[in-house]
Amino acid sequence: MTNEEALQYIHSMHTLGSHPGLDHTRALLAAIGNPQNAYRCLHVGGTNGKGSFCAMSDAILRAAGYRVGLYTSPYVKDFAERIRVNGENIPSEDIAEITALVRDAAEKLETPPAEFELITAIAFEYFRREKVDLVVLEVGLGGRLDPTNVIEQPLLSVITGIGFDHTALLGNTLQAIAAEKAGIIKPHCPALFGGGSDSAGRTLATVAGAVRAPFRVVDRSRLRVTRMTTDGTIFDFGDLHDLHLSLLGAYQPQNAATVLTAMEILSESAGMRIPEKAIRQGLESVVWHARFERLETDPQVFFDGAHNPQGIAAAAQSIQTYFPEEKVLILTGVMADKDYDGMIEGLKAVTARAYTVTPENPRALPAEDYAGHFHAHGIAATAYATVADALRAARADAKAEGLPLVCLGSLYLYQDVLKGLGIP
Repeated sequence: MTNEEALQYIHSMHTLGSHPGLDHTRALLAAIGNPQNAYRCLHVGGTNGKGSFCAMSDAILRAAGYRVGLYTSPYVKDFAERIRVNGENIPSEDIAEITALVRDAAEKLETPPAEFELITAIAFEYFRREKVDLVVLEVGLGGRLDPTNVIEQPLLSVITGIGFDHTALLGNTLQAIAAEKAGIIKPHCPALFGGGSDSAGRTLATVAGAVRAPFRVVDRSRLRVTRMTTDGTIFDFGDLHDLHLSLLGAYQPQNAATVLTAMEILSESAGMRIPEKAIRQGLESVVWHARFERLETDPQVFFDGAHNPQGIAAAAQSIQTYFPEEKVLILTGVMADKDYDGMIEGLKAVTARAYTVTPENPRALPAEDYAGHFHAHGIAATAYATVADALRAARADAKAEGLPLVCLGSLYLYQDVLKGLGIP
């Protein structure tokens, strides 16, 4: 099996959707020798912020000298980004070899695995072969029924935050969504909540109490931001002073507070050695693409993967933080099943003008329809046939008017924006 054949096989399983429960994932993993039992995991769920949390945690733990596996989704540029060891993507030859192994095992099961189950099995096997010390493991969707939830004794279960997304699958109240995400909390294993919702926090605390899992909520009063610019953030957390975080976004200091609390718990409950030097180095060096990432400086062009009302609110807060005296240009595309009217309302206070596009996805809302909704909210907007056309017009206007350009949308849009900017 070649790398191309492996990826074709993996993506061919997309049509299967997902299987109810975890039995199918467990059967697949058992067929390849339960690789997930070869290491401990830091298990991370949440509506927003879990990817940034994983990236920061991975950077700090590697700086502390640990051999770390990182499993995230979706990928931004290359499928191999989803499975990393010590900052390096899984090599194509390993994708091919392990996919062949997993495929052979899957063919002996009564029903074939869904795509995410298959990728999770490939990741778990790769991490075993690489003899990692631990894995930073991001939940794909929800928690309770997510294929990653087959792990039995996480070093720590983290729910970064609770908001409204995937309500058709997870529920339409914060308490219902929290209950699904609380499924990653395991008996007697510590759990951490990033905070932000008292009702969700109470639900998580109840679940943790029922399984006797030590439960903590991040104490945000320990966080003090001293400077935020488009070059990064300087902040204090507890006794740690003048920390430099390279990731942009007004929400990132709160994500960092959750990460630093998690590092404290790992030191206390798992006896891990995470010195201050590693914390500083990790926060300063961490890279996480498409989360209020600055792509150009003249004109200033940013991309943020906000694709739900909570994410849009965070992006709008970032825009107001970095550019308090002006409105910005917005280039955006959205899926038709999202609350795009709520998202537009969240952008109203920071948007001078919008450039709408149709993302490359069958679920995409047509650019013309999206522009019409902007107009209905009192925001001037123009629809474009391609991302390249929209970017060309928006960049020219940004340069002429001296305004920043912020590109917003799911990660489907990111590749097209990079291509339009000539970024490899």
